[in-house]
Amino acid sequence: MAASFEVAGVRVDHGSHRLHPATAPHVLADLRALLGDDLQLRPRNGRLRLAGRWVSFPLRGGELVRALPPAMAARIALDAATGPLRRGVPTSYADALRRGLGSTVYGALYEPFAQKLWGLPGDAIDVEQARRRVTADTPWKVAARILRRDRSGQGHVFHYPRRGFGQLVEAVAQAAVDAGADIRLGAAVTHVAADADGVTVRAADGTEVRAAQVFTTLPLPVLARVSTPAPDPAAVQAASALRFRSMLLVYLVHRGRPWTPFDAHYLPAGDTPVSRISEPTNYRDSADDPDGRTVLCAELPCTEGDAWWTASDAELADIVIRSLAANDLPPVRREGVEVRRLRHVYPVYATGYATHLQRLDAWAGALPRVTTFGRLGLFAHDNTHHAIAMAYDAVDALQNGAVDPSAWTAARARFADHVVED
Repeated sequence: MAASFEVAGVRVDHGSHRLHPATAPHVLADLRALLGDDLQLRPRNGRLRLAGRWVSFPLRGGELVRALPPAMAARIALDAATGPLRRGVPTSYADALRRGLGSTVYGALYEPFAQKLWGLPGDAIDVEQARRRVTADTPWKVAARILRRDRSGQGHVFHYPRRGFGQLVEAVAQAAVDAGADIRLGAAVTHVAADADGVTVRAADGTEVRAAQVFTTLPLPVLARVSTPAPDPAAVQAASALRFRSMLLVYLVHRGRPWTPFDAHYLPAGDTPVSRISEPTNYRDSADDPDGRTVLCAELPCTEGDAWWTASDAELADIVIRSLAANDLPPVRREGVEVRRLRHVYPVYATGYATHLQRLDAWAGALPRVTTFGRLGLFAHDNTHHAIAMAYDAVDALQNGAVDPSAWTAARARFADHVVED
């Protein structure tokens, strides 16, 4: 998901990605040392479709007041005023956000977005989802973010490489190779056999690697299927209960540049299956980008094997085109289409997921000399800077060829405080 590739001569990403200012200073310093001036600081310039109208994202107070229908603005104000009356312990994602932001904002923005991103109504999503994904969870926090005068910090700017987001991992990978690492791509793991002396990893082509310690970002349910010792029946059942939401990425080649001046358009409403449309060339300043064309990336969350997942490229392009017209976006002078399918994107925190995750995580934690981390390995929502921080902590916990349990337990406690930056 962190890679970049070319479509019609334009470097594009697997969806919309940014390196946020919340990145730890020592991590950012290392990345700057690898990329130099190619790691650019860029202003955010997105838009959000709300109540059938476009508003700037990040939100801007004066514009938001002018853009919202008066009746809706009045209901939001009433929800804010009565917020202190909505006390109690929330029982779900929907309940947490209704209590915090009020029913109006929840119903217009977060309720349809939840259904779209995770495939569940908000009342069927665990309350932990709200903590992990919604940082401004009261009207006053929203207002503070809007009124923040410093437009040079978190939420208003981002770091992005000149050659696409994948330039980050390409630089890190090259540094690893220069330091002696052997990187093997396209080597699907079929078996992980762990014992007290080390771990043997087998790939689909029959290749085996023996190591004293294995770090893995395999999806946790997948690790359960391919590992020895295998999980007990309770953990197997837990693995089958944990689900990931998949994603279709539909790339439309547009003749001319730019398509719009915005970097991303967010579409929370349920009138289209598309959740976001980004234009990668607007994320950067690069002489390598062609003058005569640009590429749009439309994100369509789905479930592997459903009607969207199995639709043809032409059908998916048509639904994106119709979604543009229905949301007052410019037409595309289409010169081509390409589709990518990602199986494991968003962990789904359905009600009761925590019990299943605890069982599976306990099994994984007991695997000798195996350490799992990252979004897929911990079934956790994160950003790239979170994933890199996890890797740094994993290295710091490595002592004499094995991970120190107490150091890794302390790191895991820090990971629990990660909140996704949007």
